[in-house]
Amino acid sequence: MARLLSVNVGLPRDIEWKGRTVHTGIWKHPVLGRCRVGRLNLDGDGQGDLAGHGGEQRAAFVYQIESYRYWQEQLKRTDFVFGQFGENFTIEGLPDDAVCIGDRYQMGGGLFEVTQPRVTCYRVGIRTNEPRMPALLTSSGRPGFYFRVLREGEVGAGDEIVKVGQANEQMTVAEINALLYSPDHARDRLERALRIEALSPGWRASFEALLQNQTTVAGGGNAGLAPAAAAHPTAPGFQPLAVAAIDQESEDVLSLLMRHPDNLPLPPALPGQYVVLRLPQNDGPPLFRSYSLSGPVSTERYRISVKLEPNGVAGTYLRDHVRVGDILDVSSPRGSFILQSGQRPVVLLSAGIGATPVLSMLHVLAAARSTRQVLWLHAARDGQHHPFTTEVHRLMPALAHGRSYVCYSRPGSRDRVGEDFDATGHLSQSVFEEVDIPREADVYLCGPTRFMAEMKAALGAFGVPPEQIHVELFNGSESLTPGVVGAAMRAPHLPEHDANTGPLVSFARSGIAAHWNASTYRSILELAEACDVPVRWSCRTGVCHNCESGLVSGAVVYGPEPLEKPAGGNLLICCSQPALDVVIDL
Repeated sequence: MARLLSVNVGLPRDIEWKGRTVHTGIWKHPVLGRCRVGRLNLDGDGQGDLAGHGGEQRAAFVYQIESYRYWQEQLKRTDFVFGQFGENFTIEGLPDDAVCIGDRYQMGGGLFEVTQPRVTCYRVGIRTNEPRMPALLTSSGRPGFYFRVLREGEVGAGDEIVKVGQANEQMTVAEINALLYSPDHARDRLERALRIEALSPGWRASFEALLQNQTTVAGGGNAGLAPAAAAHPTAPGFQPLAVAAIDQESEDVLSLLMRHPDNLPLPPALPGQYVVLRLPQNDGPPLFRSYSLSGPVSTERYRISVKLEPNGVAGTYLRDHVRVGDILDVSSPRGSFILQSGQRPVVLLSAGIGATPVLSMLHVLAAARSTRQVLWLHAARDGQHHPFTTEVHRLMPALAHGRSYVCYSRPGSRDRVGEDFDATGHLSQSVFEEVDIPREADVYLCGPTRFMAEMKAALGAFGVPPEQIHVELFNGSESLTPGVVGAAMRAPHLPEHDANTGPLVSFARSGIAAHWNASTYRSILELAEACDVPVRWSCRTGVCHNCESGLVSGAVVYGPEPLEKPAGGNLLICCSQPALDVVIDL
């Protein structure tokens, strides 16, 4: 007979961890007497990170005393207490390899349904004082599981747990857990899992992604876990390309057209992707810079367009030292800021040099004579600083429902309103209303950091759903550090006491190159954090793949080994170390 041994609750609090402040509800303590369970939570309980825990699908977390005993034996520990794993219900019975998604249980006055295994994160490692715990819980098949509350009521220690229903398709918590995190994603089992109505939407989306990715060859990574930023991996390395033409697009934008020296085909690009250039320096390591492909999609030539900043080292090098016929080291096209297929309206929203990736999208739409609604919105200082005007005007007539709108913040004396630009000022929510942006549109946003933050806020206020706003960041990436609060934003920099020995780790988007020191860092993630390079992570032990990033060049080794390796051309920075000099797309 299964029994409830302890009801555990705890409100979020701030703790110190590795020099950071983490807001977490992982500390749970037993309740004396009975406790009311609501649809979203238990009385007196809370979660610090609602993106990963809590809510209707994860109202209560369950862990078994049998698993406690297993970990006590494995870890040689005797100090575990109820709530040690962050669970709300410590129970006896109902092992993960017997309980199925969709099983229903009566406990006290409440009725509960199993929705998913637990998704482990680094905070359970903090609570158990065992950093490996997120990986251990997942790899052991003992993750625990979440309940949805079907009927609210009171529960208490000693209550009997009675099974009262089950799903038509029976798959255990352990099976579902392994199906996502282990390398075997058998199609028939994915289809079975997707027939379980009680399966939570998050896990359902992961299995749908895996099912759609069944054509990927072995070693293709885990499509159910890979973040959007790692969704289009490509082979690492650089190839020499010859500069075929150099064009001045505006006062401060220079375009370079490149092709293979022997006219061999180039790796195909998707509209919106970029390449990384490796530029030599006389007195230091090479410079790595990412530049969007700004021309039509082609396997014969790549075009990049470079903003010439007053103190920009890379732009100055390209302007002053590169001539037609010169050879540049160029990566294969990369990135997941790409034009989505379908028939939804398209809004291309840019400022300054941010026009480059969306211009590539415009080329593809025009070449296909797309019948989608296409709206080009661009912001520039004036006509002298407005590249690609002739090009955009040439492309627009190919679109049956295409239109453009350009704002100049400080138009020059020769700039003509109604011909060169449409309005003086800045793009804003009022402009969105004036031009009547379709709220159902996919919006592709690129430009300076402040511009993108303002535009995202304006689009949200205007009513465009967040999932329809696609953002490209030239410098760094959007970070994900769940639970970390109050951390000051700092520009990427070299770490303290950077050595002159060891493999060189270059973070291409952040423009930082630092040497690897195995006695200081356990992972590339820790080195990136020491440099304040924007990073994404959750488990920190090779499970969740949130940290999956592009490996532009070089090779890494893993320690510990991830449960499933990323796609070729990507790496997991949380558990990898450089085997030699590496360039990473961060």
